[in-house]
This record gives sequence, structure tokens and C-alpha cells, in this order.
Amino acid sequence: MAPSPASTGSEIISIRARDVSLWYGNFQALKNVTLEVKQGLITSLIGPSGCGKTTLLRCFNRINERYGNVTTTGEITVLGKNIYDADVSLSELRKSVGMVFQRPNPLPISVYDNVLFGVQIHTPRRSLTRDQRDAMVESALREVDLWDEIKDRIHKKATRLTLEQQQKLCIARLLPLKPRIILMDEPCSALDAEGTERIETLLESLREKYTVVIVTHNMAQARRASDECIFMLLGELVEHGTTEQIFFNPGDERTEMYIEGRYG
Repeated sequence: MAPSPASTGSEIISIRARDVSLWYGNFQALKNVTLEVKQGLITSLIGPSGCGKTTLLRCFNRINERYGNVTTTGEITVLGKNIYDADVSLSELRKSVGMVFQRPNPLPISVYDNVLFGVQIHTPRRSLTRDQRDAMVESALREVDLWDEIKDRIHKKATRLTLEQQQKLCIARLLPLKPRIILMDEPCSALDAEGTERIETLLESLREKYTVVIVTHNMAQARRASDECIFMLLGELVEHGTTEQIFFNPGDERTEMYIEGRYG
């Protein structure tokens, strides 16, 4: 992918969707979604279950296509490139747009090999020296604030880590690939309150380097952790604005009803 985000005035747009619709078979999950996600911000996708927010998130790296019987129309531009162009490499797209899932999914191998897993798929192991591999692992684990906790256990199985540590490891696994965008699908749903707080603190540090898009059902988390919010309902984008505006001065009655807990 050509890493050249579009610019609107002083703002740089990492993701732009225009009239995006998506069907799973005959069921329409997204309806003419148009939006812009700005570089360097944390943008939350919120809305009731089944509203299309996870489907939309998965459009940004075309991971929906893994599920079969999916039809998508419209245009999605990521880092200045239409991701549905014929010359787009899905592996290159997913290097630039990393994904963190709802439950931590470390591979049943060492922490060390987990961190290097993605980069070694794209880079033959023999082309990286041991010192380079060691530096990648330490850098990634430091960036997710995990190195000091587990530096003496990096050659032990990742599945022995706590859930919070596993989720941080899943984020660290993306970083050697040098992504520009990180997608997160309810990354705290399996964690307790303390683990959630620490992941949110990590998000704040990640926003300095990455554009982050997060799906969350947790309204308090969306309010605390995001710069902008997108409210979705029945496959449609209802409202997109700053987090402050969405929570305290929504422009659509449906947004207000959801934020106040009157439905959903």
C-alpha cells in the first residue's frame, strides 16, 4: 500500500469511506456509510449490538472477506489508497492496518516467537540477525508497557500470561510490522476493571504514533478513551463528532437516546 494519507486542511485523513454497503448473503449489514477517520486520533465505534460497528471495523482491512458470501459496494480509502483496487495486496494492507480482537489470541508458542510471528512471515528468518530479532521483541514489548513485567519469561509460552498481558502481547505482535492504523474490536471485554484501565492508558500512549479505531459497548470507556465517536444504528452511521459533542450535545435524537440508555 502507498502510505500517503489524504489531507483536509490541517487534518490528515487515515481512512475515508464513501457510500459503503455490505451484505452477508441477502442480509444488509451496512447501509451507505460515509465517514472520515483522522490520523493520530482514537475513534470509537459505538451503538447497540448488531448495529454494524464490528462489520465496519473489519471493512478497513478487508477481513470480512474471510467469512465468505460477502458483498461490498462503495469505496474505502486507507492511507490514500482505495483498498478495493485490483493492485492491492491484502497482506500489505493488513501490515499497515493491524487488528486486535475481542479475546486475546496469542499463539501457543513463546512470547518471543509471538512478537516475531508476523514479521517473520514477511521477512525470511535468516535475513534478520539474532540481535535484530532481540531488539524487535524488546522494543515492541516496551511500547506496550510489558517488557519489565515479563522480560525474564519471554521464552516461555505466551498462553501462561494473564489475560491483560496476553492482550498487550497481541498489540505488541503488530508493531514489528510498522502499522499506521490499529483496529481494536472490544479489546477490554475479557478484562477486569484494573486490566481495562491499564489498556486504556496504553491506548493513550499509542495514539501518539498510530491512528486507533476501537469498537466498544462500554460508554464510559468511549467517553474516557476516545477523541471522536461514531454512533451506528441498524447498519447506518447516525452521527460522527468529537466525543464531547456526541456525549454532551448530540445532534440526533437517536444518539441522545442511546447515550442516555433509553434503548440499546
